[in-house]
Amino acid sequence: MSGQTDWVELLLSSTGRIARMPFLIAGAGLIAITALYESVAGTTLHLLTGWFVYPAILFAAACILSKRLHDRGRSGWWAAAILIGIIAILPSPSSFFDFLFGVLVFWATIELAVMPSEEGANRFGPNPVNPLSGTSAI
Repeated sequence: MSGQTDWVELLLSSTGRIARMPFLIAGAGLIAITALYESVAGTTLHLLTGWFVYPAILFAAACILSKRLHDRGRSGWWAAAILIGIIAILPSPSSFFDFLFGVLVFWATIELAVMPSEEGANRFGPNPVNPLSGTSAI
């Protein structure tokens, strides 16, 4: 992805790398869409449309998680474990396994939202912040 963020590619493709800021914006957008859907959809509408809405949201979440994991030099398959962990601890953790999932989600938060991009190109593509140089500002 160069300079401009292609949001369709960001939400529908799991290949390549993304920097922190587009990741955080897209993640916040998915959380906002989910919260809006939960607040608007009644029980009947939720039963009818949830089968379409939640898979689309999970697919988009897996795509942005994969791209950010790629940016950190990790396999995109970790996105599945992260999403399972998030689903397991919502709405509130209640068992020891939920604690373990909470640790996984905490690790993912630090790894993906706090740590900078891997410098230079890696096996998933060039650095999304500075594709021509080896330094990473974001």
